[in-house]
Amino acid sequence: MAEEYEQLLDKALAEMPEFVFEKHRFEIPKVKGHLQGNKTVISNFLQIADLFRRRPEHMLKYVLKELAAPGGIRSGQMILGSKIPASKINEKIQKYANEFVLCGECGKPDTQLEKEKTVTYLKCTACGAKNVVKGA
Repeated sequence: MAEEYEQLLDKALAEMPEFVFEKHRFEIPKVKGHLQGNKTVISNFLQIADLFRRRPEHMLKYVLKELAAPGGIRSGQMILGSKIPASKINEKIQKYANEFVLCGECGKPDTQLEKEKTVTYLKCTACGAKNVVKGA
């Protein structure tokens, strides 16, 4: 019986998709932008949201709240109503990724936000983990 179990286990491992075994590191891109008067303009914000597979509005709301700054998206760019260093914006985007993108179990970015009634979950398509996220 143990031998049959081993054969079934080997078969299951052979049929798993290859991406499950990949150990590549997910790189979060750094923001690209410039100062325009007393505003900060981030030109690659939508690309970062697209890479995370998250709605730009959700990510924008989080980043603005974390930075305690006014802002919005205009002409495909994030406009912040004050001068903020890129390092601080990158720090908040990293924090967003840790809370709303990266799986808490396997660390992969292959996740989706799912809402069930009043609770939002971060569901991983790589390992199947499902964790509650706060403030989504």
